[in-house]
Amino acid sequence: MRIALGLEYDGASFAGWQTQPAGNTVQDALEKALAEVAGVPLRVVCAGRTDAGVHAAAQVVHFDSPVNRPENAWVRGVNSHLPDSIAVRWSRVVPDDFHARFSARSRSYHYVLYSHAVRSSLLHGRVGWFHLPLDVTAMQAGAALLVGEQDFSVFRAAECQAKSPVKTLHQAEARREGDCVIFDFRASAFLHHMVRNMVGALVYVGKGAHPPEWITELIAGRDRRLAAPTFSPHGLYLSGVEYEARWQLPLNGRIIAPFDPLDLQLA
Repeated sequence: MRIALGLEYDGASFAGWQTQPAGNTVQDALEKALAEVAGVPLRVVCAGRTDAGVHAAAQVVHFDSPVNRPENAWVRGVNSHLPDSIAVRWSRVVPDDFHARFSARSRSYHYVLYSHAVRSSLLHGRVGWFHLPLDVTAMQAGAALLVGEQDFSVFRAAECQAKSPVKTLHQAEARREGDCVIFDFRASAFLHHMVRNMVGALVYVGKGAHPPEWITELIAGRDRRLAAPTFSPHGLYLSGVEYEARWQLPLNGRIIAPFDPLDLQLA
């Protein structure tokens, strides 16, 4: 029996998604909890791996279970064995040809950047932070230049294992909400560190170091050394994974409301 799960997690205290010998990953914690419910070891496959410190509002995974359990056992039962920073939100029995990664049509990420002269201790680990004033209009103009099928080598980490740097970015936007700047990105797939590197470049545009057209120059140059440093992981959220309706996943795996992981309006 193949089961799909929807997860959310606070990645601040984890060494990323993928299992590691030290065991401090989201995958390790989830598989341990699933084994408690199933009574046998289970391996999960996720829609998108997240790095250390990165969060998820709508991660999707699947696994094959040799035992039958009530649907609620894969939610409440598994949650009872998970740390508070990880929660299973829903479960579904899916056809054997469903695959959390390869069946996904697109993935969405949001980056929450606290734009204030002084850092916030209450938001530590949940947002990125930049202390200088930012021109969000210029950042939005730069973000628009990222959209389309392009070679994103300039935003690719050196350890990236993707076969090709060419990806199709369907959405790239920047908007202000109170003291925060919210970045929205949607693509068929992303390169390693791609979102954090794009955010870093857009922050350079926002602070006035470069005009929006610099983004086009960076993409054409394909040289990671010419771009901005990789931005902090703490403000990055996997916010949705889109699937075809035939899989009958809740909301096709995507979140319902406009992304709001926390109350952004601070006194």
